[in-house]
Amino acid sequence: MTDPVIEETEIDISGDGGVKKKILKEGEGEEFPSKGCRVSLHYTGTLLDGTQFDSSVERNVPFEFELGRESVIKAFDMGVATMRKGEKCILTCAPEYAYGAAGSRPNIPPNATLKFELEMLSWELEDLSPERNKGILRCILKASDKKRTPNEFAHVHVHLIGKHEGRVFEEREVKFNLGEGATADVVPGVEIALEKFHQYETSRLILKPEFAFGAEGNEKLCIPPNATVEYTVTLREFERAQDTWKMDPAESLEQARFFKEKGAKYIKEEKYQVAIKMFKLSNDCLSNCNEDAANTLKTAVFLNKALCYQKLGEPYEVKQACDTVLEIDSKSVKAYYRRGLAHVALGYLEKALEDFKEVQQLEPTNKAAQNQIVLLKQKLKEATEKERKIYANMFAKFADADKQ
Repeated sequence: MTDPVIEETEIDISGDGGVKKKILKEGEGEEFPSKGCRVSLHYTGTLLDGTQFDSSVERNVPFEFELGRESVIKAFDMGVATMRKGEKCILTCAPEYAYGAAGSRPNIPPNATLKFELEMLSWELEDLSPERNKGILRCILKASDKKRTPNEFAHVHVHLIGKHEGRVFEEREVKFNLGEGATADVVPGVEIALEKFHQYETSRLILKPEFAFGAEGNEKLCIPPNATVEYTVTLREFERAQDTWKMDPAESLEQARFFKEKGAKYIKEEKYQVAIKMFKLSNDCLSNCNEDAANTLKTAVFLNKALCYQKLGEPYEVKQACDTVLEIDSKSVKAYYRRGLAHVALGYLEKALEDFKEVQQLEPTNKAAQNQIVLLKQKLKEATEKERKIYANMFAKFADADKQ
């Protein structure tokens, strides 16, 4: 059965007659691929006299590219963005939207107008997740002609509609600073995605659990554990935060203190993830400061980061933060103590003992360190005794085997 032909005049996509489209077969659904989507399609390209110069159909290998990244001729970027899944069409492309005055030898002469028969097979949504693991997928529903995007700590005003399995679980207007979304109950995936939004843009986001409500879910919103959710997000307006590289040293130091104090406030509120973001911003500001002026503040920032990671049960991050402090201040009692606890959690008992002994040397009256030393010596003794018994049994078995 052949596809029905759609009797329709050509649509001027470019607005100047340079790219015209005629639909041969209507597509499915209401969505179109947006910038950043990876599209898969078949095409057959011909000159105006009907001479074919290329065809993915004959090769039986779909053509794939990332839409809107200028990796293909302009006509493809423009035309494919108007196609639904399953749609077939013919694009007529003037030279300036194809290969221009140069052409593409040997098959496409200079200043050639081209025709492409296209069939949209499928597309994958744009992946905005930091590790590109498809944890945050975006489909732009309403594009914006604005160029600027929010930066970290920009103040944003957004409209959110959250859905789970077709059910709307929240719809609201919210204003917050990027990096502090958790304080406004905004999930991490929305925050991360917003740094790629343009003002007035509306996009649909599909968020995996780690970028939404995680393994716990959200009982209040009736979101089960490990749920993938969907958000429709409109960026109404935003005010960019001042870029740290534009600040002079005095401004940078003042801003670093500001973020450090915000982080300390969030520690008191037990919002440790948000506090860590504030300490990161503080440290970013310090890169532009005088080293002597920055070091005192930097030690406080990383000690606080270590405390946050300790509360979150991330000992390796605690160790790294304490290492940074001790590079600046080799007599930091708090850094040795917190690193000691991290070493215990990581199972590095001898290293932990060394750290607590450093604390005792620097602060002989520190009872907490003394208690840890007693406990560690006992654990190491027990481990040594256990190891001795294992080897003793092993050698006894070897001796029995030799006798036999």
